[in-house]
Amino acid sequence: MSDKIHLMIVGAHCGDGEIQAGAIAHKYAKAGHEVTFLHLTAGEKGTPPHLSVEEYRIQKINEAEKAAEILGAKSITLSYKDAELKEDEETVTELATIFRRLKPTLVITHWEKSMHPDHALCPRLVQAAWLKAALPGFDIDGLPPHSLRRMLHSENWEDMEGYVPDIYVDVTDEFDTYLEALSQYWFIMNSTDFRYYDYYKALGTMRGCLNRTTYAQTLKFPVGANVRKGSNIPGFEL
Repeated sequence: MSDKIHLMIVGAHCGDGEIQAGAIAHKYAKAGHEVTFLHLTAGEKGTPPHLSVEEYRIQKINEAEKAAEILGAKSITLSYKDAELKEDEETVTELATIFRRLKPTLVITHWEKSMHPDHALCPRLVQAAWLKAALPGFDIDGLPPHSLRRMLHSENWEDMEGYVPDIYVDVTDEFDTYLEALSQYWFIMNSTDFRYYDYYKALGTMRGCLNRTTYAQTLKFPVGANVRKGSNIPGFEL
């Protein structure tokens, strides 16, 4: 595609967006598009034994910035607390303000069904903020209305209920950089609860097998959307 876009990946916690769509993000960044990771919380409650919650929050924000830099993107972390995310007017308005100010074209976020409440809220907040940002009747800091062109869901091990991929994106050339970005996160490399690094390396391999490429990451249309399966994001082909 010739027109430059702004791809925004909205995750509930620092690390979510990167593991779900980091290779896709890098693919668009390499093609010259603007890419932003927006983290609604730092995901600071899964604290390592040697750190306080606040110390881990700071560490995760720093890790997110390092990962984003490797992927050719920017990182923004909001001040909401991990495991306390709410679907309220304050949160929707803050997200709508960000949409109007930064003008993302395409948003990738969590799938609608998840075992984690923060993850499940995330796409609902994006949808509500999209509407509020787009409607001229809402005065938000004097900013002009802005509408996304599309929202898609990405793949997370905690969000798999009903997740059947619609789009397989070949990320073979981006995968090593993606893994380098993931390695910036302490929890991805050191968690004793879940083998994040191994899982997402294997997931990229498995999705690549199904896509007949070395590696792939997948996306899914929202429920009720005009689904067009394929290997490219409709309207955002590279």
